[in-house]
Amino acid sequence: MDKNKITFGLKNVYYAKITAEGTDGVEYGKPVPMPGGASISLPKNVEKIAIAGDDDPEYVVIYDNKGYEGDLVLYDVPDSYLTDCLGMTVDGDTVVENRKDRPSPFALLFEFDGDKKKKRHVLYRCMGEKPDIASQTNGNGVNPNQVTLKLSATPAKNTGDIKRTCLQSENEVYNKWFDAVQVSGTSTAE
Repeated sequence: MDKNKITFGLKNVYYAKITAEGTDGVEYGKPVPMPGGASISLPKNVEKIAIAGDDDPEYVVIYDNKGYEGDLVLYDVPDSYLTDCLGMTVDGDTVVENRKDRPSPFALLFEFDGDKKKKRHVLYRCMGEKPDIASQTNGNGVNPNQVTLKLSATPAKNTGDIKRTCLQSENEVYNKWFDAVQVSGTSTAE
């Protein structure tokens, strides 16, 4: 199997709202596209816990993997993301933000290119913050706005899984990656 030497790019960004979450499993809605993915940066969130013993400050070392925290940058945020994931409501032809809005967890799916094949990823349990409002006047040309979504990706409550990456291309799992969230070799969607 050919392996990538490099990866680059970002495309096929989707979210899938968690519709049910319990000890027996997680159910996800159908993945919804988030066009215009410009960049993603999700640094790891790992806490090192060192326990001293036998005069060794690192007698036992445990790493608490809390997932990732960072930014997804898009050129526009779909209204469906605002309502499905951030808890905003629709009133006729408007999206309404209210102080009582409550965000909902979701899976985030996306793809990187590579020199040999694409890599498809899913983060199982994400939470997002509302984006800032920002724009600027056009001077000598159009300056498209970018919107930064602050995200955290934490372990799924029932399995502890944080992320899955499809290493093969052109197989059944790869081909259905954005149809439904892939869980333990299978997919789930409403």
